[in-house]
Amino acid sequence: MDINHPKLKSWIEAIKGLCEPDSVHYCDGSKEEHDAICQELVNKKVFVRLAKRPGSYWCRSDPEDVARVEDRTFICCEKKEDAGPTNNWEEPLKMKEKLLGLFKGCMKGRKMYVIPFSMGPFGSTLSEIGVQITDSPYVVANTYIMTRMGKKALDVLGSDGEFVPCLHSVGVPLEEEQEDSFWPCCADDKYIVHFPEKREIWSFGSGYGGNALLGKKCLALRIASVKGRDEKWMAEHMLIVGITNPEGKKLFFTAAFPSACGKTNLAMLQSSLPGWKVECVGDDIAWMRIGRDGRLYAINPEYGFFGVAPGTSYDSNPNAMESIKTNSIFTNVALTDDGDVWWEGMTETPPNHLIDWKGRDWTPESEEKAAHPNARFTAPARQCPVIDPAFDDVNGVPISGIIFGGRRESVVPLIIESLTWAHGTFLGASLSSEMTAAAAGKIGKLRHDPFAMLPFCGYHMGDYFGHWLEMGSLLGGKAPKIYHANWFRKGKDGKFLWPGFGENMRVLKWIFERCDGLGEGVKNPVGIFPKDFGAPDELFEIDVDAWKEEVKGLREYFTLFGDRLPKEITKELDDLERRVSEL
Repeated sequence: MDINHPKLKSWIEAIKGLCEPDSVHYCDGSKEEHDAICQELVNKKVFVRLAKRPGSYWCRSDPEDVARVEDRTFICCEKKEDAGPTNNWEEPLKMKEKLLGLFKGCMKGRKMYVIPFSMGPFGSTLSEIGVQITDSPYVVANTYIMTRMGKKALDVLGSDGEFVPCLHSVGVPLEEEQEDSFWPCCADDKYIVHFPEKREIWSFGSGYGGNALLGKKCLALRIASVKGRDEKWMAEHMLIVGITNPEGKKLFFTAAFPSACGKTNLAMLQSSLPGWKVECVGDDIAWMRIGRDGRLYAINPEYGFFGVAPGTSYDSNPNAMESIKTNSIFTNVALTDDGDVWWEGMTETPPNHLIDWKGRDWTPESEEKAAHPNARFTAPARQCPVIDPAFDDVNGVPISGIIFGGRRESVVPLIIESLTWAHGTFLGASLSSEMTAAAAGKIGKLRHDPFAMLPFCGYHMGDYFGHWLEMGSLLGGKAPKIYHANWFRKGKDGKFLWPGFGENMRVLKWIFERCDGLGEGVKNPVGIFPKDFGAPDELFEIDVDAWKEEVKGLREYFTLFGDRLPKEITKELDDLERRVSEL
């Protein structure tokens, strides 16, 4: 494949000289190439072909390489204060020196793959081009599903287009005749490093997920959030859905939920209301820019789903289950005897025998779980039965409303509409969830996750709040409405007050009607509630003392951002305290 982009060509040559691979493969993005890569992984016994799922494969990782490693993830901007209190920082030159030492000769005995890819539809002004160099065929196979990759991305790039260089290695060179491990990685020497000013990503030592698929969280959120700040657009950890009412009117919404709050289920929601339809544009990331008409337009920069498998079932998310029937890669789930996959929560009764995610025999009597809690499926988004027709629209979709959601058993009502964009930004900045048994830490303790972006914001989070406020000023009267949802409130008996799943459509219906100028709302101290919603009053109860404690907790949390906390956020907190005290 000819590279007619001088800057890209010289970067590839420099990396080749640094990493010293045996050979170089330029990925063209064809199905034939993908099939050949997967076959190579089958031959190496990394992939197992699944008899029950055409074009699909099972694999397992090293037990030391199973998830994103936040403590090994760095934002290396010029000034430490610009990384902020929520990111790990290292001086860029010092980090680059360390990385150059690690990458020197790291691809010996391996093939170097060059993967040009587009985040977002080819040729869209909302899309970005990245080029990843890797020595992992597993990464190539997954990138084929997760991005629009290959020759077309190079065509879009032309001879002088802008691209984000993404360098990755598992960090395990091979001597001549040395046998490779089934999952090479450096368990104790991982680095996932971002250089925001240079728009560069360097990742070493891990072969897993967002550590290795650099288009995902690294480019699409950490680097893109910085680009968005500089260029006045938004890179957000949000799903995108299109909702059509019985009269055929369609509006689009984005939503940000921290983990374990039902984000993927909402992205592929099956409506419980006759005549209402939900379609999925994206389940994880939204890039939003102001269009010519002054409204906010969003694209999903990804081409596939990288979903958490455990808990996914035909009961919880039938559309996800349909999406993974073919052409998917399953990592760290269990393998059935008849060539299928299984994980906890997939069926009520587990199979009598499995090969677990560590490659061992497993039965229902086994002490450990068959699948890792962070086991994943990689599936083409186009296979989703409710994929939105606008999924590939180069113009993006106009956003009418933005929804935040946390997991709170008390205090926070089922649904709140913000009073203003600044109040909505405050709701996003205040986003938190109570710890569940699955999370490390005290059960019930609040884990703050502003905008569900805590591990993904590529710069100081106080400045990020400021960027949201600035975007609101630029959008003016055309800004989307902002909401906060909480499906998890419990009653005095300790049971959930809201049934969730398909019933969430009733909440989306009210949001839709509010954005359409029709729905009725009632103003109260914490925001705007639905009028006559037909749900238990407890779901909307405001406990004054609990809210005073909420304000106190937020005031303490916001001190984390020091003098970079926008004064508007402090004002919103003061106003909330005053309104609650007047009850």
